[in-house]
Amino acid sequence: MRELLRVPQGHRIDLRRFDPRATPGGPRDKAAALAAAGPMEQRLASLQERLYAASTAGDGRRVLLVLQGMDTSGKGGTVKHVIGMFNPSGCRITAFKAPTPEEHAHPFLWRIARAVPRPGEIGIFDRSHYEDVLIARVRELVPRSRLGSRYGQINRFEQSLADEGVTVVKAFLHISRAEQRARLLERLDNPDKHWKFSPGDIDERALWPEYRHAYELALERCSTAAAPWYVVPADRKWYRNWAIAQLLLEHLEELAPRYPEGDFDVDECRARLIAT
Repeated sequence: MRELLRVPQGHRIDLRRFDPRATPGGPRDKAAALAAAGPMEQRLASLQERLYAASTAGDGRRVLLVLQGMDTSGKGGTVKHVIGMFNPSGCRITAFKAPTPEEHAHPFLWRIARAVPRPGEIGIFDRSHYEDVLIARVRELVPRSRLGSRYGQINRFEQSLADEGVTVVKAFLHISRAEQRARLLERLDNPDKHWKFSPGDIDERALWPEYRHAYELALERCSTAAAPWYVVPADRKWYRNWAIAQLLLEHLEELAPRYPEGDFDVDECRARLIAT
């Protein structure tokens, strides 16, 4: 799965060549994806428990899932789906909004570094440090000269995370403009979803080409061996959820965490316990 979705390094990226409705490597349909969810959930939960258990014996490894995508691409839905497969107590979720005054007073990576998962945890970023080269570029929130240096800063930051035992899984949820319109109309048609809609969403749609270009630059410049990008087709929600879970499964299986051995005499403890 990683090879199918990984952004190739050193290549120019044109997102118009990626089909948002594609299902590379996935189940044949939604029913098959749901059927596969049970065994996948069991495997993920087991690996998560081993990762956490290993941290109690000094293993510093952890996993960070970074989710980026246009509005309605399903970042929140993906977070909900992923958490449903894990023990929530071992997850650390951060939804990055507009920077606070305190955060503005620091370098842009300051608030990101504070949210990195601890050893044994699975961290999930709903939006991330990439907002500082996406909306910051489209809305011209910082000078272009300063913006250009941020790609290198991001790469160095992510390399430092990898050096510290953080497995970084970056997923761009690739939604089509037509599908976004359909999802926004669904929100307007359902009063229970009005809280999720903002008139500003329509203004942002007018900047679709600019956002696409900003994402293309981020994918080109920040897909590295230490932290590659994966383009996940997101028009089909069932495939998006399956693909993210599969990516996490492959990375966790590669880590192959193990339960630590006990530092006590099992037979002695058993005898003492029986005697009580």
